[in-house]
Amino acid sequence: MEVLEGRLAVEDLDAFVARLGELSERHEVTIQAFDATYLAGRRHLERSVELADRALERGENVARDRAVEILLYTAGRRQIDRALEMGVSEGKNRVAVLFDAGPDGEPSAEARASEAFEDAEQFEPEPTIATAAERGPETPDETLETPNEETLQTYFDITDAERAATDASLEDLVCERVALLEVEK
Repeated sequence: MEVLEGRLAVEDLDAFVARLGELSERHEVTIQAFDATYLAGRRHLERSVELADRALERGENVARDRAVEILLYTAGRRQIDRALEMGVSEGKNRVAVLFDAGPDGEPSAEARASEAFEDAEQFEPEPTIATAAERGPETPDETLETPNEETLQTYFDITDAERAATDASLEDLVCERVALLEVEK
């Protein structure tokens, strides 16, 4: 799994989604773009991919498309329209774009994900993704390393009382919500 993080300016969402679709087909990998505001961290994405793959393997998936199934797990929801709230929108976005070749773990699959990742870094013309290094030291990295706690608590229905009652991190609680999707089927 590769994750491209940064800021993204999307002028035409349909064109952006089409470009990701082209990359996905060309490299035979799954690509899903997220508004990083809704992500609790890298482990959140890793767990979502793991659970989506397990659902697909067992034939318990809701979506036919692996990228959409991953989106559903990442959102902790079975309704696609609610999960799409986590997607990239037109305008300026903090993003995390996931590249994954599937559960087989073969070196060739990982190489395909890496190639697609490198290809995506070369988006021309717009949209462009400015990575933390490109933004410079005066702008802090605002993607997976700095989750938006207020948004996450609201989106995943995590109360202040729940946080106060546990030593678990916010990412742990979000991952718990993602895992509970299996139980709620």
